[in-house]
Amino acid sequence: MSTTRIVAVAGVGLWSPRLPSWVAACDVLAGRAAPLEVPQPRAAAALLAPTERRRAPDTVCIALEVAARACDMAGIAPDTLPSVFASTHGDLAISDYMCATLATTPALCSPTKFHNSVHNAASGYWTIGTQCVQPSTALSSWTHTFANGLLEALVQALADDTPVLYVAYDVEARGPLAQVTPSHGLLAAALVLVPVRGGAQRPVATLAWDVGDLDAPVPPPTVPPAWRSAVPDNAMIPCLPLLAAIAAGTPAQLACPLSAGCALRLSVDAA
Repeated sequence: MSTTRIVAVAGVGLWSPRLPSWVAACDVLAGRAAPLEVPQPRAAAALLAPTERRRAPDTVCIALEVAARACDMAGIAPDTLPSVFASTHGDLAISDYMCATLATTPALCSPTKFHNSVHNAASGYWTIGTQCVQPSTALSSWTHTFANGLLEALVQALADDTPVLYVAYDVEARGPLAQVTPSHGLLAAALVLVPVRGGAQRPVATLAWDVGDLDAPVPPPTVPPAWRSAVPDNAMIPCLPLLAAIAAGTPAQLACPLSAGCALRLSVDAA
């Protein structure tokens, strides 16, 4: 087992159609409010210019929405942050369109759709919208995507002694792909991670973490009952146990599988 490291969570973002902000999610978890009865159809993604916002797909809109809110909470300028963007599937609606079009009428393939089909589309829009020239990573690791993306962000924060933005998101599966890659609704989360030695002025929580063998199978992620009716069975649902622990403000121990035999082990403490 590796030596335990500690990173502060300086900012958090969360978006789903019925929990459209981190504050709203915390209020629902604490019993102070109910989820929205009428789901929001789309995230605002306010940092994009109107023209870009109109043609940006859902993956981009929800990723940029939570990224901006996490940076706002942390009080850190977005253009100063290296970033890690993680998505299990990328944009499955666009993938379905691309496959169908190439199989039937390839000459009609939309350049804009093709432009948005790449896995790093959200990170690209983010760096353009914030004018950020810091390094950006886009990754996928199938059902272990959230944990591997988080590990990448944690390692970067400590190795480079700098705050790092981590964004994780997935959208609805469409067409034949939904048969083999099920995902429902929209879900995105973001964390601004700051090395403790680098100092977070008002951290939301601290994460002590290490990587070790997965001694026993980890059960499917448990969504708090207060969130269950509001959050779809999205491919990024593994992010919710960590977010729930941060929102509750109580110590928690989590094991997030990185592979069949390895796990990212987290000790969550309220700051």
